[in-house]
Amino acid sequence: MNTSFDLLGKSLTLYRYPKRFAHPSWQAWDAADELLIEHISSHPNFSQDNSLLVVNDDFGALTTWFADHPVVHVSDSYVAQRACQLNVIGNQLDDNNIRYLDSLSALPKCDWVVIKIPKTLALLEQQLINIRAVIDDSTQIVAAAKAKSIQKSTLALFEKYIGDPRTSLARKKSRLIFCDKNLNNGSPVSPFPTLWKTDDGLFEIANHANVFARQQMDIGARFLLQHLPPASSKKVVDLGCGNGVIGLYMLKNNPDCQVTFVDESYMAIASAKQNIEHNMPKKLAQCEFLVSNCLEQTTENAFDIVICNPPFHQQNTITDHIANQMFEDAKSRLKKGGELRIIGNRHLDYPQKLKRLFGGFKVVASDRKFSILSSFV
Repeated sequence: MNTSFDLLGKSLTLYRYPKRFAHPSWQAWDAADELLIEHISSHPNFSQDNSLLVVNDDFGALTTWFADHPVVHVSDSYVAQRACQLNVIGNQLDDNNIRYLDSLSALPKCDWVVIKIPKTLALLEQQLINIRAVIDDSTQIVAAAKAKSIQKSTLALFEKYIGDPRTSLARKKSRLIFCDKNLNNGSPVSPFPTLWKTDDGLFEIANHANVFARQQMDIGARFLLQHLPPASSKKVVDLGCGNGVIGLYMLKNNPDCQVTFVDESYMAIASAKQNIEHNMPKKLAQCEFLVSNCLEQTTENAFDIVICNPPFHQQNTITDHIANQMFEDAKSRLKKGGELRIIGNRHLDYPQKLKRLFGGFKVVASDRKFSILSSFV
């Protein structure tokens, strides 16, 4: 695994998080990070006392590099924040200059705004709205991504909220985005969170910008809702909860159960909590909302049921390590006789993973696209 980040005569040791699941071919930075560092470091207006607002720093390469400056690290990802914290500490750098904010926090004014373009355009839109509120004519703004990720729709958002965008030439398959600021068009109004009704009309669901299925229930969740386990008086985890719709229906079907909503996205947890408060306010005392990497921040043998739809992407990387950790964490956090129930695309090798880890599984239901599987400890 390549962990040595060498650039401009400086060397850092950087890891992805969690380190134990990192694939040998992965590294904790990319060419877009390198382009941003080279551009900022060589800029005539960049000085030692400049402050930086660093947005979507996947594993902390940018924040760690500029740790001798005042840096505000902004991310919707707990995993990204934790990776950054560990990389700063691992390189024996002073973290007193660094503030960590989630994607829902008010932003401070900084001299530089440095953006890694996120996978989700809706998240970028909300972030540009937030950034627009704290910049002025003196603020330096630069963004970067893989060249193939910078589409007309990406540039249109910069034009709408910041000013006329232009891009650098592609280098190492990545580009920079610059903006000629136009700050005279008033304060934009955010379209988020979006609201939609469940198919049965029982609940109104709010989705913040970085939460999957912002306009309607996704087909996987719709199928899983038809095959939820009974959970009377049980302690349930909605793992990777997103907007919390699965946990919401678990509470509807089992009025005396307790539900812990877990996601690594701050916007997901905010959405899940808002949806309980709006639709089932009397059940709020039966709920816990936890921003966590899988079930790291929970205790062993604490739950009766874990339900999840494992993601198979981390940022722009296709991966099965998140599913692996979800399954491992579920096994250690479930009580004796407890159940892990998952839904996944049929082409994924979840059956073999469950058989290897739990000793077996059963198919609860399947269709042409999905399988719902169950394993017990």
